[in-house]
Parts: sequence; C-alpha cells; structure tokens
Amino acid sequence: MSDEQPQHGRRSEHGGAGASANTGASANTGASANAGASAGAGKAAKKRKRPKRKGWRRLIPTWRMVLSTVLVILVLIIGGLIAGYNLVDIPTANTAATAQSNVYLYSDGTELARDGQVNRESVQLSQIPIGVQHAALSAEDRNFYSESAIDPEAMVRAAWNTVTGKGTQGGSTITQQYVKNYYLGQEQTISRKVKEFFISIKLDREESKNDILAGYLNTSYFGRNAYGIQAAAQAYYGKNIQDIDIAQGAYLASLLNAPSAYDVVVHPGNRGRAEARWNYVLDGMVKKKWLSPGARANEKFPVPGKVRPSSGLSGQRGYLVQAVKDDLAGNKVIDEDTLATGGYRITTTLQRSKQKALDTAVNDQVISKLSKSRSADRNVRVGGASVEPDSGKVVAMYGGVDYTKQYVNNATRRDYQVGSTFKPYVFASAVENNSTTQDGRRITPSTVYDGTNHRTVQGPNGSTGYAPGNEDDVSYGRITVATATDKSVNAVYAQMAEDVGPSKVEQTAVDLGIPKNTPDLNPYPSIALGPSTASVLDMSEAYATLAGHGKHGTYTIVEKATKNGQKLSLPKKHTVQGVSRQAADTTTSILKSVVANGTGTAAKSAGRPAAGKTGTAENDKAAWFAGYTPDLSTVISVMGQDPATGVQKPLYGALGLPRINGGGAPAQIWGQYTGAALASTPRTPFRLDLQSGARQEPLPSPAKSSASPSATASSSSPSEAPTGPSSAPPSTEPTPSAPEPSETPSSENPGVIGGLTGGGTDTGGGTDGGPGGGTTGG
Repeated sequence: MSDEQPQHGRRSEHGGAGASANTGASANTGASANAGASAGAGKAAKKRKRPKRKGWRRLIPTWRMVLSTVLVILVLIIGGLIAGYNLVDIPTANTAATAQSNVYLYSDGTELARDGQVNRESVQLSQIPIGVQHAALSAEDRNFYSESAIDPEAMVRAAWNTVTGKGTQGGSTITQQYVKNYYLGQEQTISRKVKEFFISIKLDREESKNDILAGYLNTSYFGRNAYGIQAAAQAYYGKNIQDIDIAQGAYLASLLNAPSAYDVVVHPGNRGRAEARWNYVLDGMVKKKWLSPGARANEKFPVPGKVRPSSGLSGQRGYLVQAVKDDLAGNKVIDEDTLATGGYRITTTLQRSKQKALDTAVNDQVISKLSKSRSADRNVRVGGASVEPDSGKVVAMYGGVDYTKQYVNNATRRDYQVGSTFKPYVFASAVENNSTTQDGRRITPSTVYDGTNHRTVQGPNGSTGYAPGNEDDVSYGRITVATATDKSVNAVYAQMAEDVGPSKVEQTAVDLGIPKNTPDLNPYPSIALGPSTASVLDMSEAYATLAGHGKHGTYTIVEKATKNGQKLSLPKKHTVQGVSRQAADTTTSILKSVVANGTGTAAKSAGRPAAGKTGTAENDKAAWFAGYTPDLSTVISVMGQDPATGVQKPLYGALGLPRINGGGAPAQIWGQYTGAALASTPRTPFRLDLQSGARQEPLPSPAKSSASPSATASSSSPSEAPTGPSSAPPSTEPTPSAPEPSETPSSENPGVIGGLTGGGTDTGGGTDGGPGGGTTGG
C-alpha cells in the first residue's frame, strides 16, 4: 500500500507538474490568442471606411475646406494689395485737370476778360476762408482730417451698383474724388475704381491733407462752366473766393453734390432741394463744432446772381488782352507761350469808368454815324489810348469795333503816318537845344518864319532842294511859330527841323517816348511833317511826357500779375527827365493855342484846360488828334483800311463828309471822352515854366530879315510887320493871349501861357521831300 501511495504521489506530483505546464501553456496560448484577436480587430477597424455623405450633406464643405479656402483668399487679397500698391504709380495730372484760364482785371479788381477754354483759376488753400473749407468738408467728407484715404464699404457699394446697373453712386472720400478729378477721369469703370483705390492710398501717404483738400477744391466742377472754387465764386456771386461768406460758401459746397440741379437761378423749381442740401451742410458744421448754433440760426439762404454769359474776347476785350500780352512779353515778364498755359491773374491799369467813357465817345462820334449805304464808311477804323502823365499808366484803350471782327489793334499798330501831330517834337527840340534860325536868332513861340507854300528849305550850305507844300497850297508869308502851329504850316516846320538839326529832332522824339525803331523815323527835314508811323499808344506816351513837364516814364498797362497766389516780378518804374521842363512847358503853351484858336477847337468840349495838335496822314488815310490836360494824355486816330484787302484807304466821303481831318471826329472824340473821364476830378490848371523870351522879342530890320537864308527873324514887333501875305506877317504882330483865370504861369518865368493867337483850318500837306517822304498834312 505504501508502494502505491508514492506512485500516486509521484503521479500527483507529475500530474501537478503537468497540470501546471498545461495550465501555463493554456494561459500562454490564450494570451497569444487574445493578443492576436485584438490585433486582428485593430486591423479590421482600420480597414473599415467612413460612411459616404449622402444627399444634401454632400453640398456642405467641411471645416477643413472652409479654412483652406479662407486662407487662400486672404493670401490672394494680401498679395494683390501688395502687388497693386507696388505696381500702380501716382500718374501725372491729366490735362483737363490742370488747364486754367487767364483772368484779366480792371484796376479796381472787377473782371475785364478771361481767355482759355477751361474756366478755372487755381488758388491756394490759405486764400479760401476757413468757413468755406469747413462747408466743403461738411458737405462731402466730415472726417477727412481723421480718416484714411479710402472708404472700402462705400467703394464696394459704388462698384456693385455700377456692375449691377443700378446707376452710379458716390460715397468716395475727398481724397478719392481728388484722385478721380486730378489724375484719372470721370468714367465709371471697375478698372478706374481699382486705380483710384491704390493711388488714393499712396497719395495719402505722400501728400498732406491740406494739399489734397486744396487740390480737390481747385479741380471740382461747380456748374456754370466753373471749374474750381474761385471760378465758382465768380460765376455765382461775382466775388473772389476770399470774399465769400459762410452762407455763400455752404451753397457752393452744396453744388459739389449736384451742380446743375442745385442752381436755383437756372432751375428755380429745385430751390427746395437746394435749400435742403444747404441746411444739411450748415447743420453738419454745427455738429462738428465748426459753427455755433447761434451763428447757424442767423444764416439766410444766399440766392446766387444771374448767369452771366462768357465774356470771351469780343468787343474791346480782345484788344485789351492782346495789349497786356504784348506788354508782358515786351518787358520779358513772361513769354506768350508760357502765358498760354493758363492760371495767371493779371490786374491791369485800365480804369473801368474811363474805358467805358472812351467806348461811348467813339460810338457817339463815329460808329453810330457809319452807314452801309456809303462805301467809304466800310473802311473807317478808330484807335485811341489814354495815359496818366504822372504815373505812365494806360487807363483806357480803344482798339477797334470788335476784336472778333477786326483783329488788328488800332491803338498799337505802327503803320499809319502820324502827320502834323509830330510837329510839337520839333519845337520842343528847338527849345531843348537852344536852337537858332539860320541867321542866328533863337527859336521861340514868337519867332517869325516864312510860311510861303513850297518854299525851299535852307540849310547851312544853302538850298536843300526840299520844298514842302502847305495844306491846300496856301501861302502864309511871314508868320510866327505860334501861329504856324495853330495853322499847322508845313513850310515853317520843315525849315525849323533843318534849323534845329534833323538828328536832334529825332533824338528829342525818342526822349519823349517815341520808340527809336519806329518806321520812317529818319533824320531829314521831312521828319517834321510826320511820315513816321508811331502807334496811337506811342504818341499818347510822348504827349504825356509834355504834360508831365518833360518827365518820361515808359507806359505800363499791367499793375500786378500772379499765378497760384505767387506774384510775378514786374519791371520797376524808371522816370527820367526826357526834356527840360522849359522845353516841355513852352511847347504846351503853343499847343494850348491850337485848342483855343487853331485847328483843334473841337477839343474845347472837354471843358478843361487843354493842349493838343491835329494831324493828317498822307492822302488823308488817317486823321489824328493828340492832346492832354494836366491830368490825362489821350490820342485819337481815325484810319482808313479796306476790310477785305487790308490796304490803307483815304477817308474821303467817310461819315458823309468830303474829308476827315484831325480837328473833326478825332478832336470830337477826344473832347467827349476827356470831359467824361475827368468829370469827377477837380479842374486842374497848367502850371508852366516857359523859356526866357517866350512871350516876344523885337523884330530885326526888314533888310536883315529878307537877306536871311531861311527868311526868318527871331522875333517881330507890330511897327515893323510888313503886310504882304506871301512874304510877311500881318500888319499887327500877334500877341500872347492872357492866361485863363484858373491857370497859373510859373512864378519864375511868367511867359506865354496860352500861346499866341491864331486860327484857320487844319493845314499842312505838300510833298515830303526827304528820303522816306510822302505827302503829309496838318
């Protein structure tokens, strides 16, 4: 039994061991099996696919797709902005935005004319009142100074409306509007909007807000053909922008939104809309604290003035503008090509009242008397110019009936002979140079000459061969210088020119103001009869020197010139003593007699102390009157010219008269104009300082006189005066006229004040025998 128990024990032991082994194996096998099963399950799970999205779910993007799309869009937008900013440059301004007109003003600042196709005049921001600036900001962009250059929301809205055909819509900032006006254009396209966007951003970084605002106000359209706020101020209120008040400024700002619709004069039915917009602007100013509520309450709607048609260059305006251009170019202030770029504001010396007076006088005395039934009347032209002796300022000018019909300015042209209006220069030269006759007698107003018709001029070596005729071949015999001036005797003045010296006469004329390069201004005895062709304006300047006691200052027609508020440098005024005071004043004394008793009596209608001289060109192709008071020098010429060919024509039969001479229409125009031009000024007397002996001197003996080569005597006395009209003066020597009560002789030399007595018709003429001569008359 004992043997079985150990065996059992061994079996049990073996069995236990085996069991343990089996158990371990089973456990290991189970674990492996479990692990394998888990691995298999994992692989199976990985191999399983997500269920496909079906139906409407397929249309919804996943969050990954949304995120990716947003990122791509952002990258594209940022890249596009960077590329656009770098690729789009600020362009040069478009031509239309920079085009300006030139504005020409009378001396009082009122507008005379403007030239140029675009009615624009740029101004600096400092010239625009701050209240007007605020009104513009209130109307268009109240946060302009604090906001960025663009308003994306408004831009997108405007672009969308354009694309969808809902009409154009604004909403742009002032910067964007300025870019559109100044750099781009008014077309409503996507490409223009894109360019506007990038240029605005760049401009905002490169220019100040003030510069952008100024540019905007200078380029915006306000209606009535007014570009820029200065032109608008003139178009609606007839004022410069600096004179516009807040109420008016608010109305102008309202126009920026709808220029034509809000013009209550052109569209009175739109007044309600216009006032609503005006109130909107003012209320906005109050909200921004740019205007107090009290001041706002006091503002009244400022109804603008009537629409004024463009002045253009019709009538006298074109002549005046051209004269200004010539003056600026001639004085090298600015050449005409540069002036044509526009933007210049030019204040002239022309006085509105005097300009109107001259226009009226020409119309009354000549233009209104022309008739289409008279062929000669179609040839009539008139030129006139008026200069202040003390300042040299041109205060009035008449260039022709209409610049758009007769292009040539009759006041500045240099192609008509001045005739006997040149004779005072000969006498002034005689006094200036202390000249004597051929027999050695000093030349004074009372010096006696031989006025015989066709008398040969005598020189130092005898006859010169030049024998000019007098008007109508009248012989005057022995006659004083004063009377020869009254009657405009050619024989006397041709001899006087030889006595003085033709070169000296020429120089005196230049010293008085006649240009040295004047055609046919030649040093021959014939110079006295006026074959030279100085202009009306030239003659006005020279006579102004006589009126100014010999002081000569080159005339000027420009008072001030600016561009964009910057002044141009004008020539400084230089006044010189052209001739001595005694030479000028003694000449005045004999010219006073021409008006009082001679060929220029029609000029007495001015009702002023006056001195002057008549003149007639060769073959009566022009008639002149040149005269002055102490305050005003004016020259008038009536000319003959064929309107079709431009050929100079005689004035025979014009105005229904056999002939026109200087004492007729020219003197009549002068008298009417001068009286009106000086109507509001005190009556000023001449104050003359005459040459010694200007009153009269004893005559030489008749024998000595007749032996003289030039048949002259330095003076005369009543007891010695012969009686023959062809060889001697009248039996009684003319004596000086008494001074007018209101006129004052020089205390230093109380000589002739009114000149010597005389009378007769406008005389002169004959054959001008010097080289470059011709037939000229009194």
